[in-house]
Amino acid sequence: MNEYIGIDVGKNDLATTWLRDFASKRIKTKALKNTQKGHRDLAEWLLKNTKEMPENIIITLEPTNIYHEALMYFLHNKGFKIQLANTGKAKKYAESINLVHKTDKSDGTMLAYYGEAQKFNLDLWVPEPLEVRELKALMKRLDALNKDKQRELNRQESSEFGLISTRVLQSLHNIIAALDTEIAKLTKEIDDHIDGNPSLNRNRELLKSIHGIGDVMSRELVCLFASKKFNTAKQAAAYLGLIPRLKESGKLKGRTVLTKLGPAHIRAKLYMAAVCASTYNPDIKAQKERLLSTGKNKMQALGAAMRKLIQICFGVVKHQTEYQPQIVLKTA
Repeated sequence: MNEYIGIDVGKNDLATTWLRDFASKRIKTKALKNTQKGHRDLAEWLLKNTKEMPENIIITLEPTNIYHEALMYFLHNKGFKIQLANTGKAKKYAESINLVHKTDKSDGTMLAYYGEAQKFNLDLWVPEPLEVRELKALMKRLDALNKDKQRELNRQESSEFGLISTRVLQSLHNIIAALDTEIAKLTKEIDDHIDGNPSLNRNRELLKSIHGIGDVMSRELVCLFASKKFNTAKQAAAYLGLIPRLKESGKLKGRTVLTKLGPAHIRAKLYMAAVCASTYNPDIKAQKERLLSTGKNKMQALGAAMRKLIQICFGVVKHQTEYQPQIVLKTA
């Protein structure tokens, strides 16, 4: 018999609820620390109280920045079954059964009820392979370094319009040079990591067969498709915030904009890739010309180019085949 546990994960604490009996709404709660010792204490408390084996204990929690990750890996390694709940769906379920959740304890209770409600449709979390986890960590660090460099470049540029000491200018120069060195080093390590893994390397080669996808974009997409399991191209586009939505106000009717949800840094790189693809990729160039001829503006056409480009990328990775343009680009 399965037992259902809900955990509201905070930076410092774990508000845990064991749903002892769904019909009578009997629960038992426990507050623990979100530390390595707290994780061990949690596993011990669950086994002692439920009297069940780990594989019969379903633990439901929500993603909370990075604070849930260590706990999930620990519990999975101990044999517990983990369900990572969609926050929106869990809250809608709580509203549907009039379960008010305003505190950490009641959030844990809500997740326990939600986990029990999904018992016939469990979507159990499976940890990523080590090579994917390592790639994600490297890419995250590279993104942080690039942001740091851009901030320093902005400071350097603004210094040209004001009075600033020679020492400050030298400091900016030194920091930018150090960041350039570390960025180059980390980029090479990422490339070596991808090259050293047959699956990752194969996906990168497939992605680079697409006109408009180069070294930078292929790194991002190799990591994305390895860490996120999309069933359809539309899911991939939605995750990156590339689905159009209607935005009307006053005299502006029929205007569409992208949702712009999901990771902005990938979307920014995809924007530049789409600009290139709009010139050199036959399929995307033809789509752009068709949209412009029907009255769409350049930004709408570019948004559509981003969406089509990610759909093509999803296709080559899913089917493990190189890109074959559907339209032959005419040359002068």
